[in-house]
Amino acid sequence: ATVKRSSEDPVTAAGQEGDEPPKEEPWETTLKTTTLDIEAGEFRGRRVSLWDLLHCRYIPEENRQELLELYGAGELSLEQVKTVVSTIVSRAAAERAE
Repeated sequence: ATVKRSSEDPVTAAGQEGDEPPKEEPWETTLKTTTLDIEAGEFRGRRVSLWDLLHCRYIPEENRQELLELYGAGELSLEQVKTVVSTIVSRAAAERAE
């Protein structure tokens, strides 16, 4: 009975895990659910998630990696990430518009 029971548990656990999306860090979820109003470029007039902004064409790859690492490590607060991202996007969009 013990053997049978232990072989059933992993199946149940696996079934529950199967409902979850691929492993996502809690901070990634926060970035995806936190939205900003950015009056810049194609984002004007709509709310955009921080995650989408981080992966938009206005943010250079090295900036994105650095922000994700620092935020993921807890060295940057959500407010700091918002500020940096909105500053970079606004500045980049303004430069493109010129």
